[in-house]
Amino acid sequence: MTLASGLPPAEPAAALADRPLEREIATDALRRGVLVAPVLIGAAAAAWGGKGAVSAAFGVGLAFANLALSGALLSRAARISPAALGGAAVGGYVLRLGLLTAVLFGVEGQPWLAMVPLALTLAVTHLGLLVLEARHVSASLAFPAMRPAKRGF
Repeated sequence: MTLASGLPPAEPAAALADRPLEREIATDALRRGVLVAPVLIGAAAAAWGGKGAVSAAFGVGLAFANLALSGALLSRAARISPAALGGAAVGGYVLRLGLLTAVLFGVEGQPWLAMVPLALTLAVTHLGLLVLEARHVSASLAFPAMRPAKRGF
């Protein structure tokens, strides 16, 4: 069955309640990130050489791990209660920020690392993926009776 727009109807609310939507959002952001990561790593390689490429790849990996951990924490907490979801959102953010800080302090001074491309890639990857995913989620919420059309990103 399709709607007048030619798109299939959205799933009923009961079906959505059983799906780990938070994990799906994180997975979707990671899928988009895999497409963008080579561009970031290539740009860092062009600007900083081999150390820049390795540092950018490490930064992309950290951003991916952070988003995956966020999705796992939130989807687990969402099954418990709304209060647990709120606690996981705030507490998870603080925990993940602490983990990122610990990792950055742990690798500081390593011979393979260039801190500037690592920091830039980490920031650009996080912000870029969040903006891309926010656009997708807001389109899904704006048209609840339809799924957004699949185009590019």
